[in-house]
Amino acid sequence: MHSTPTLKTARLLLTPLQLSDASPIQQLFPHWEVVRYLDSRVPWPYPYDGALTYVRDIALPAMAAGREWHWMICLAAEPEQKIGSICLYDEPGNNRGFWLAPQWQGQGYMREACEVINAYWFETLGRPVMQVPKAVENEGSRKVSIREGMRLVATQEGRFVSGAMLKEVWEMTREEWLHRSS
Repeated sequence: MHSTPTLKTARLLLTPLQLSDASPIQQLFPHWEVVRYLDSRVPWPYPYDGALTYVRDIALPAMAAGREWHWMICLAAEPEQKIGSICLYDEPGNNRGFWLAPQWQGQGYMREACEVINAYWFETLGRPVMQVPKAVENEGSRKVSIREGMRLVATQEGRFVSGAMLKEVWEMTREEWLHRSS
């Protein structure tokens, strides 16, 4: 089992999720632009204690058990400024998820965060494959997967906060990752 380390990129600091992150998550997360393409397990409307309940009762226990790795995405120049979250899951067909507050979308931050998270998945954890499900209509997330060299391997029914729609599963193998990153 690996403890979740702090990771750095040119513009970002990814810090392991802590209980104290619940308050900034509660402020940044409950926006339709953020949640509409997330799994239908996310409650909507988002409850006043949704972030605290999620961090305390779901994410932190999964991290302690070594099944999940969660980071808050912060600006490197302003480490106290949280802008989103990214996580890895030891779950077949669903290995990575992320969200970014609306005011920081479209600036390449998520591509940058995914680069270091993918390296952690393949190089530190030594995983053979990464599969990432997403709503077909989630164009921003699709662009991230295409730019990092993933390929579409399946399309199936999905349930999201915004309702039922097709879900794509994108994939990259460890060998493909290592070849691309060398």
